[in-house]
Amino acid sequence: MLNEKVEEALNEQINREMYSSYLYLAMSAYSLSVGLPGFAHWFRVQVEEENIHAMKLFDYINNQDGRVRLKEIKEPPMEFGTPMKMFQQTLKHEQFITRSIYELVGLSLVEKDEKTAYFLQWYVEEQVEEEENDKEIIAKLKGFEENKNTLAEIDAELAKRLPPK
Repeated sequence: MLNEKVEEALNEQINREMYSSYLYLAMSAYSLSVGLPGFAHWFRVQVEEENIHAMKLFDYINNQDGRVRLKEIKEPPMEFGTPMKMFQQTLKHEQFITRSIYELVGLSLVEKDEKTAYFLQWYVEEQVEEEENDKEIIAKLKGFEENKNTLAEIDAELAKRLPPK
């Protein structure tokens, strides 16, 4: 049985993961609207990842005899500016998610729910990867600011991203 505080925090995290999915779907749509199909593809794959993150939490709560409480998902923006600004926003959002995962781990330990703290380690590792990916793309986009021909190359590279397994 889940601790009440931990259960509530896990439900909040489901909402954050679903918002992440919505945010990246909006970024995909925006990318298509500005002629960047590779960026759109990259963000669509990210949508799938965020849905997996939410469903792992959903399943965990249910498997621990907890109660899933789905909450309203905030509407994401429609405009994101340049590709650089879009990925800076992506990194900032992932850093927010990382902090919320760390807070969840901390709460689990304070509440002596080691099982949940252990479960959350997958998310800790996943967030390291998420932030590294964003930083790598930002570094490539810095090159674009100096050489306008690289945007097409970056777009083509992002189009090759494979969906999650």
